[in-house]
Amino acid sequence: MGSLDRGLRILAAVAIGIMYYAGMLSGTLAIILLVLAGIFILTSFISFCPLYYPFKINTRKADARS
Repeated sequence: MGSLDRGLRILAAVAIGIMYYAGMLSGTLAIILLVLAGIFILTSFISFCPLYYPFKINTRKADARS
């Protein structure tokens, strides 16, 4: 997972958290988005998204020596 991908995931998770605590999200939608935000944070910190593997998605920059 590339640094831009990680940054965007963290930014989205923070935005979801802010909207929840500001009262803009509630009910089932809030729960779903909070779980998604948690997944975004977790995958950002471990730099691996399990969904990327089967679809062969790679957001890291190519090695300059290749």
